[in-house]
Amino acid sequence: MIETIPRLVALLALALAWGLPLRAQTPRSPLEEAPIVVTPEHARAVERGLEWLAANQITEGSERGAWIARSGYKLNTGFRHTAADKGHLGVTAMAGMAFLAGGHLPGRGKYGRNVEEALEFVLKSVQADGYTTHGGSRMYSHAFATLFLAEVYGQTHRQDIRGKLQLAVDFIVNSQNQDGGWRYEPYAVESDMSIVVCQVMALRAARNIGIRVPKSTIDRAAKYVVDSAVTEESMSRSFGMFNARNELGSFHYQKNDGSRSSFPLPAAGVTALYGAGVYSDRSIDDGISYLRSRLAQFNHEYGRGAGGHYFFWYGHYYGVQAMYTAGADDWESYFATVRDEILRMQQDDGAWPNEGGPGPALGTAAAVLILEIPYRYLPIFQR
Repeated sequence: MIETIPRLVALLALALAWGLPLRAQTPRSPLEEAPIVVTPEHARAVERGLEWLAANQITEGSERGAWIARSGYKLNTGFRHTAADKGHLGVTAMAGMAFLAGGHLPGRGKYGRNVEEALEFVLKSVQADGYTTHGGSRMYSHAFATLFLAEVYGQTHRQDIRGKLQLAVDFIVNSQNQDGGWRYEPYAVESDMSIVVCQVMALRAARNIGIRVPKSTIDRAAKYVVDSAVTEESMSRSFGMFNARNELGSFHYQKNDGSRSSFPLPAAGVTALYGAGVYSDRSIDDGISYLRSRLAQFNHEYGRGAGGHYFFWYGHYYGVQAMYTAGADDWESYFATVRDEILRMQQDDGAWPNEGGPGPALGTAAAVLILEIPYRYLPIFQR
């Protein structure tokens, strides 16, 4: 019982966390400034990535403003394609955020037109019930589209965005299941961590700029994430499925499903807790330790040698957010390692590979977003 008290306190603290602005929150080891110097090589890699994205955006037809990518889903450690290359909603939202994170706004600046056209594509994808989908896309894309709309609205206050953003947020709220999570399809009975984290971050971004988000939705999501953590207690209940000591700090893909751990899951779990306003929980400390200890192995397995596997981009997209919020040496050491790996992976044309996944538009958008964290233009990436 004593072991559970810190968790109960952290969850009760959500009443304060979601009733106050983001700036009122205090991360585990806050820093006034990120101690990362953006080198000329770093800055040039970002610019080359943005140039590639701008040159490869669809410029005409019904999918104008989108980026082409393969649609599909994760299957074990692979990625099964279910549709030919076409305009991809989730990738478009990520690419749009890459421009925002570089300081470009709709209709303003060097890439203002690209952001404006991406925005128009996403806005057209918002259905009457709020479900944001294109070409059969599912809740991943809905979450990233909602996050993109929230980040644009937060910086422009355009009223043509606000109404559709509220619809998209309401759809997330209404499709949350009894466990407090979400799955690939809306209103699904099951949940998984990869879907939960992107919904939580979309809701957090929306809440930060004044969009209505029920506190109960966040409370339930936070509990789902906390209950999914691999702890000493959960290992003792797992009847041998988690008897390996080095699984401590990970998170279940699906709550208590007995699955093995992987680097992206603690990255997602810790980021989701931070996004839900939980900054003090033992699963955060354990998760950060897990990420530190597995970083080199993860880069070796899924980085350059694997052609920029989907796991690599997904894991570091959330891992860099988790470490940035954790701050101090966790952030500096992690980012320096990931930055150097990503810089080595950039191709001659400015793109980044994503052989196991939707393709180079995803790899490039994710790489640029990760490298832009120290720029601190994008509100969701600020402490």
